[in-house]
Amino acid sequence: MTDWRAGVRARQRLTPAAADALAASGRRVVVTGAGGWLGLATLELLRFALGDAFAGRVHAFGASARTLALRDGTTIDQRPLAAIAGLRPEPTLVLHLAFLTKDRVAGMAAEDYAAANAALSRTVLDALDRIGATGVFVASSGAARFADDSDAAPDMRLYGQLKRRDELDFAAWAETSGNIAVVTRIFNVAGPYMNKHQAYAMAAFILDSLAGRAITVRAPHRVMRGYVAIRELMSLVILLLLGDAPVTHSFDTGGDPLELADVAGAVAAVLGGGVERAPVTSDRIDRYIGDRTVYDALLAHHGIGAVPLAEQIADTAEGMAAESGPPGSVPSGSGPSESGVAAG
Repeated sequence: MTDWRAGVRARQRLTPAAADALAASGRRVVVTGAGGWLGLATLELLRFALGDAFAGRVHAFGASARTLALRDGTTIDQRPLAAIAGLRPEPTLVLHLAFLTKDRVAGMAAEDYAAANAALSRTVLDALDRIGATGVFVASSGAARFADDSDAAPDMRLYGQLKRRDELDFAAWAETSGNIAVVTRIFNVAGPYMNKHQAYAMAAFILDSLAGRAITVRAPHRVMRGYVAIRELMSLVILLLLGDAPVTHSFDTGGDPLELADVAGAVAAVLGGGVERAPVTSDRIDRYIGDRTVYDALLAHHGIGAVPLAEQIADTAEGMAAESGPPGSVPSGSGPSESGVAAG
């Protein structure tokens, strides 16, 4: 086993083509849900793409006013989402990562949860034309495929319905305004700043390995997942948002389909340790993987190489190993989770 930390931080960047295109575009970048893990990882990608221009070109919004801290010591003030409408008009890319996560359903009445997310989405939609948005990225979720699935759990079905509504609403904005929307159903993503470690299989496996425990897969049935790196996904998103023609790009994230025992084995190969897989006693298959066809074609078209799983694991582990507490924030107040996608 080689030193898995070697070169990790240096490669956690947008591709050179995406970074150069963003820097040359002069576009302002607005990140909603900036305090969630995808938001923080995206801010770090933007920081290294834009260099000294980061402070002037990137604006962060979320559930509350607080200061967000990146791993290199860079800080950025997050403003309440309602303040987005006060930005002066100028060409802007909006990276919309804000959404109350599915785990919030258990603590709220379904109608209150739906209303809260509808209000959040409406705040962003109403601001797009006002602030001069030329493109918007919508971080949807693989859960949208369960919107009409009567066999899905009620909370998953509700979450999927709300995510699908966002997909339709932001695509409609792009069509009527003559701008660009990138609508992505995110299934499983890897990278730094991942939170809720025990909720995500890869993160839980990494925790086991870093603690010197055997990596344990407890599911009595097959569980299939496919992973992509946040830096790979956001490189593609940036290049699509900077395209010349008004269009809506809709696609699932990809990744090689793997059973969790294979994911655990890959983590062990990178970080060390053994794997214990509970016996498979059920014919059930839990498959949470997107249709990678469009995603792979877009990566190829833009010359973006898929990040190998071993690198995804090392990137994620490096962020987790460096944590001394909750990643990325120096809060002036706490608020609910702001990122609404699954991370595997």
